[in-house]
Amino acid sequence: MFTSVVVLVSRFDGVNFLERYKGKKIMFVGDSISNNMWQSLTCLLHNAVPESSYALSTPTKQLSVFTIPEFDVSVMWLKNGFLVDVVHDKEKGRIVKLDSMKSGYMWKGDVLIFNTYHWWTHLKESETVQFQVGNETIKEMDPMEAFKIGLTTWSKWIDANIDPSKTKVLFQGIAASHYEGKGCLNETQPEEGPQAPYPGVEIVKNVLSSMSHPVYLLDITFLTQLRIDGHPSIYTGKGTSYEDCSHWCLSGAPDAWNEILYAVLLGL
Repeated sequence: MFTSVVVLVSRFDGVNFLERYKGKKIMFVGDSISNNMWQSLTCLLHNAVPESSYALSTPTKQLSVFTIPEFDVSVMWLKNGFLVDVVHDKEKGRIVKLDSMKSGYMWKGDVLIFNTYHWWTHLKESETVQFQVGNETIKEMDPMEAFKIGLTTWSKWIDANIDPSKTKVLFQGIAASHYEGKGCLNETQPEEGPQAPYPGVEIVKNVLSSMSHPVYLLDITFLTQLRIDGHPSIYTGKGTSYEDCSHWCLSGAPDAWNEILYAVLLGL
């Protein structure tokens, strides 16, 4: 089951957020779009208490931890693009194990916010990615079918291993990219009007609806479809030949995502 929140019910209040989650741990688990949201939240919280000290550490290559000792609040980001297991074979290359999830022991927090989608869309571009289900290795699979199987594996793990009375679970919805058509370069205004259905959204909603435990969907897709002006474009530090129309500027759309997150958490 899931609840989809699309309307803001309260402006973000960083001090209230910190007081509510004093002594708590909040963990984002996902890809670089998840990192965008984590960075936004850490900036919003620091801005709310600019005189308070903070610490930023990277205990492992995949884990980043932001803490504000005064409130004993930790906000973490654990890099994990697929959520399911990925192994590297010298002969076969990268293998995405769609029904295997051994990294779940690392998912610890009072609030868990998961995200996966971005990396799945790039699978067709790679010639060295294969899929595995059980003992069967599949060389070619539609990325959205693979995404569905992988997300279903994640959902079953959550239902079997997370106690909803102790841990709040949210899923960061799919953030739209804008590579098609004119791209995002020199865009300074949001799009207007209705948008076409976005790939993967119905998969997310269907999988979350089949779960036994409540998972709250941060439904950000339509919002991001409109924000063609919100990408870093050629201003990533990689030179003007690289146009980034999938990640997001800070501050910008990710701040709105955290407004929605705050609204959801107020109701839990």
